[in-house]
Amino acid sequence: MTRRSWILMALLAATWGASYMFIKVGLRDFSAGFIVCGRTALAAVVLLPVALRRDALRGLRGHGWDILVLALLQIVVPFLLITVGEHDLPSALAGILVASAPIFTALIAPLVDEDERARGWALVGVAVGIVGVALLFGVDLSGDAAALIAGLMVLVAGLCYGLGGLELKRRMTGSQPAGIAAATMATSALLTLPLAILTPPRSAGLDSVASLLALGALGTGLAFLIFYTLIAEVGPGRASLVAYLAPGFSVGYGVAVLGESITAGTVAGLALILAGSYLGAEGRPPWRRRAQPAVGPAVAPAGQPAPVRRPS
Repeated sequence: MTRRSWILMALLAATWGASYMFIKVGLRDFSAGFIVCGRTALAAVVLLPVALRRDALRGLRGHGWDILVLALLQIVVPFLLITVGEHDLPSALAGILVASAPIFTALIAPLVDEDERARGWALVGVAVGIVGVALLFGVDLSGDAAALIAGLMVLVAGLCYGLGGLELKRRMTGSQPAGIAAATMATSALLTLPLAILTPPRSAGLDSVASLLALGALGTGLAFLIFYTLIAEVGPGRASLVAYLAPGFSVGYGVAVLGESITAGTVAGLALILAGSYLGAEGRPPWRRRAQPAVGPAVAPAGQPAPVRRPS
C-alpha cells in the first residue's frame, strides 16, 4: 500500500468511527427515524451523481427487489436499531458491538452459502468474538435493563449486516458498488421518510444539525467514496481492513469528546471482538498470507464495511 492509501484508510476509519458520536449528539434533538432518513438522503445526494457519472446504475436493472432487500437489511433496520440503541448505550460501546458483524457472517454463512462455511481459524475467531461480546454484556451492561436491551439491538444490527453481506454476494455479484450504494441509500431515505415526517424536531441546536449533516454527507456519503477509491487502489481485501480500525476511533471519540467512561472490560471486549472478527472474516491469523482474495465488499453498517470473505 502506498502512503496515499494509508492516509485514505486512516481518514476513512476516523470518519466511520465518528458516526456513533454524531448519532449520539443528533439524538439530543432528532428522533431515530429522522436521523436515519436524513443521513441516508444526504448520502444519496453525495453518491447518486458519482454513480450516474460512472454509469453504475445501468447494471441494476432487474434488481429492484434485491435493492429493496439490501436497503432493509444493510441500512434501514440496522441504522434504526443502532440509533435507537444509542439512547441507552454509550457511542463507544455501540461502535464496538457493531464490529461483531463478521462473527455473525461466519455463523450464518453455512445456511446460505456452503463456500463461506467457517473452518479452522475462522471457528476460533467465532468463539473468541462470542467471548468478547459476553464480556461486554457481563461487565459493562449488567444491572441495567435498558442498556442490556440497547446492546441486544446493536447486536441484531450486526446480524443484519452479516445477512445483508451474504445476500449481496449471492444476488448482486458483478454490479458496481457505487451503484448499489447509491440505490440502497436513496431507497432507504424513501422508506424512512414517513418516520421523519411523523417525528419532526420541534427545535434543533446547532450541534445536532451539524452532527446530522456530518453523519450523512461525511460519515455515510463521502466515506463510501473513499472506500471505493481504496478498493480500486489496493483491492477489496485490504480496503475492508478499515473495519478493524474504526471501532478504536469510536472509543476515542466517545471518551475524548463526549466524556464517556471506558472500563478494563470495555478494552478487553474490544480486543476480543476485533480479534474474533478478523479471524472469522479472514480464516487465518495475521502472520499467515491470505490464500484467496476477498470476494467483494458489502455495504457498510453505520459507517463500517461488513466484508464477506472465503475462509482460507
